[in-house]
Amino acid sequence: MTNTVGAVWRATLRRPMMKKRAGRPYAGALCLWAGLCLLPGISGFSQQPVKPPKESAPSRAPAVAGDEQEEPLPGDWGPELLDGILSSPNEEAQYSLVRATFAAGPAIIPQLTEALKDDRTAEYAAQSLAYIGSDQALPILWKLLSDPRDLDLRRFTYGALAEFDSPQATDILFDAINKSDDEPDRTVTESAVIALTVRTDTTLLPRLLASEKKLQDVVIRDDLDNARAVIEERAKYLASPEGKKSGGSIESAVRTYFIPALEPPPAPETGAASAVKKSIGKAPAAPSLEKPRPLVSVDVRSVTFSPDKSRALARVVFEDPTAMAYYDFVLQKRFGDWTLASVWLGPEVEKKAVGSGK
Repeated sequence: MTNTVGAVWRATLRRPMMKKRAGRPYAGALCLWAGLCLLPGISGFSQQPVKPPKESAPSRAPAVAGDEQEEPLPGDWGPELLDGILSSPNEEAQYSLVRATFAAGPAIIPQLTEALKDDRTAEYAAQSLAYIGSDQALPILWKLLSDPRDLDLRRFTYGALAEFDSPQATDILFDAINKSDDEPDRTVTESAVIALTVRTDTTLLPRLLASEKKLQDVVIRDDLDNARAVIEERAKYLASPEGKKSGGSIESAVRTYFIPALEPPPAPETGAASAVKKSIGKAPAAPSLEKPRPLVSVDVRSVTFSPDKSRALARVVFEDPTAMAYYDFVLQKRFGDWTLASVWLGPEVEKKAVGSGK
């Protein structure tokens, strides 16, 4: 796809925003996640063997658990191990680490807080905290808005705010959008735009339009225009009889997010004069009752659950005739139904044009 985009839908409502961004391979638009769990449980970032009893005291009573102190292995190998996985060209290994961390749940938040302090693991820790979410993670993510390092970790805070449907969270996201002309990393602003599209809140439409008019960045303006259209189209679907019947499963929640692209375009209307002309001398053809199939597909590839099964991380592939885009969907179970908490755009792959040989 030419000039693909990095937010919800760009060129038309029939295509998700797929745009390649320049920048660090891992710091771009939350990419490089696929595969099965590599580390089924992470309880910390160091492995500590128990100190053996001294040989000079054979008559000593057996040690009770906790009597002897543990000694860490020499060297700070935990961040080095994580950095090696995150720097691996194997996307499966990288996404496996994120999935394993998500499966560990809030219990691992203290270790992730420590990992934030090391530049090598800060992005992984911020991303994991944003996925785990909860009231425990938000205060830590909040501090990233003033992080002095040049890592652009704010995008994880903005993305995580999608699940907090409050006036304060909304104001923070719009504040980030309205300052986008002075923002050197466009992915930070796009995270705020995507966060607003997670909610199907039509009251946001006037504010999105106002922000679009005041900005100079044509890419962000295009993002905002498409965000308005996506929210409006999805709201219409949810108000329709078909939308009201949609279930509360993970797949249903994911497909509802993409519904503006999945709904087939309306059939072209036939003019009265043309209809009369075609009917002369022959019986009119019966109208087709089958809807034209859309040219896009949405596939939920994998689902990882939190320890209490109330939260899920889904790897989703959106595909159209020109490209494939990978997304991570974080979902929360509310009143028995799965609902979207946050949406994260990952890597995208353009398809070869038929007959191009490229």
